[in-house]
Order: sequence, then structure tokens, then C-alpha cells
Amino acid sequence: MSHLEWPRRVAALAQFRVDDPHMPVLGSDDEHHLRTVLRARSGEEIVVTDGEGAWSLCEVGDVGLHRVTPVEVDAPTPETTLYLAPLKGDRSEWVVAKATELGVSRVVPLVSDRLVVKFKGEVREKIVARWRRIAAEANGQCRRTHFVHVDEPVHVRDVPVNVAVADFDGDADWDNVRAVAIGPEGGWAPEEWTARQKLSLGPTVLRAETAGVVAASLLAFGAGGWGFTLSSGEIG
Repeated sequence: MSHLEWPRRVAALAQFRVDDPHMPVLGSDDEHHLRTVLRARSGEEIVVTDGEGAWSLCEVGDVGLHRVTPVEVDAPTPETTLYLAPLKGDRSEWVVAKATELGVSRVVPLVSDRLVVKFKGEVREKIVARWRRIAAEANGQCRRTHFVHVDEPVHVRDVPVNVAVADFDGDADWDNVRAVAIGPEGGWAPEEWTARQKLSLGPTVLRAETAGVVAASLLAFGAGGWGFTLSSGEIG
């Protein structure tokens, strides 16, 4: 993507997902949102993307959309994953939105021993569905063309061994870290993790939702694409 294209994408009225940016057709809900909620006028520009990197700019027509730029494909960023224990209220939804804005590739709901929220059965399904809706909205707001994936929940015991764990007594070296787990309000249970890289989120005690956003930021910085990188000497 050239630097000249980005301001035009930012200035567009909105961004929507379509099956094929070459032949853009909005779903009925998005069509309603565009014309009734946003009150789009003919000739206004929007961004359409397939969520896998392909995108184009389109003009809103009296009926349908008219593509006005060639379809381009943004290069993917390195894979980064945030394992996030569900939090009380809407705080974990806020973390999902911010992680999406920051460029995290995947968010995985994490089942931990000290969860303080009910996370079983129908309630669990509703929470995961809500996270996915929040991520979808944030994808459009921040003009991501590689959409974040919200995976099915996993228990701590099933997390891959290469995933680091946020811990106050952890190391400050985030070099080459691509996946990290953030615990619930009650913290980790004793012996919940074994033989894991433990990473510090700084010199102060953070609320769980703040920890999630800090971890997402460090993952994104470490993955590159921000114009600079972090080294162990730059993280407290």
C-alpha cells in the first residue's frame, strides 16, 4: 500500500466486508447500515475488503456499489496471538476491540482456574459470539484488510508450549514473542503454568483489561510495521 492510498482509505465513509472486492455486493445488514444508519449519498466512497488482504475503493450508487480503484492486496503482518481470559462486564470486549485496532492476528478466549465470570454452555457461546461481533466492527473502523480471528476457547492446559505468559515476576525481553496469555482478575492459580516463558508488563500492577491492551501493543510493536522495534532494554 502506498502512502498516497492510505489517506483516501481513512477518509472513506466506512469499510465493509464483501465476498469479492472485484464485484462488490454488500449483505443486507451492511446495505441497511450504509444507507439508513450512515445515510450514504451517491458518489461517496467506501472501502470494501474480503478480510484476507484484498480491497478496493467503491462509490455508492443509487443502487449497488461501483468500484473506482483496482483491487489491491495488502501484505499480511507476522502472526500474533493474544490469549485472553474473559473478564467481568464488557471489559474483555474492550480489550478485543483494542487488540484488533493494534493489529493482533488472533484472539483466543482462555479458560483459567480463577475465572470470575461464568463461562460455560450458552453463556460461553454468547460471549464468544459477542467478541466476534466486536472484532468485526473494529476491523472496519481501523481499516484492517486482514481481519482478526476470534478462535474457539481453550483451557490453559491445552495452550501450545510456545505461548508466553504475562506475569509480574516475568522477564522484560519481548524479542520474537508472537503469542502471550493474559489472566483473569484473580490472577493465575499456583502451578497453573509450567515450563513457560514468563514476561513482565511493566513495573506496576495492572488491571486485567489494561494488561490485555499492553500485551497486544507489545506484540504489535514486536511484529514490526510500526517504523521501529522494541528491544529488551526499552521495556521496563
